[in-house]
Amino acid sequence: MDVGTTLLGSSLACAGVLGAAVVAYLGKRGENALNGYSSLTDKLQSERDRLERQVAERDSRINELSSLRAADQSEIARLRLDIHRLGGAP
Repeated sequence: MDVGTTLLGSSLACAGVLGAAVVAYLGKRGENALNGYSSLTDKLQSERDRLERQVAERDSRINELSSLRAADQSEIARLRLDIHRLGGAP
């Protein structure tokens, strides 16, 4: 009975150790996955911020060019009126 009990105890201890090893392995995989996810999230947020800055710069450039175009259009209209007033054909 002592050998059987010892063998059973050893088997249970071995199963417990293997179970703990599997849990530790899966936990480490989960931790690595979480770290990878956090890293990916940080990269995506920095890329989003960079793209938002680019869009803001583009929008300000578009506004600047729009105001320049409006000024050019008013100058063209003024010059056409001058041409018409002087007797020319625009």
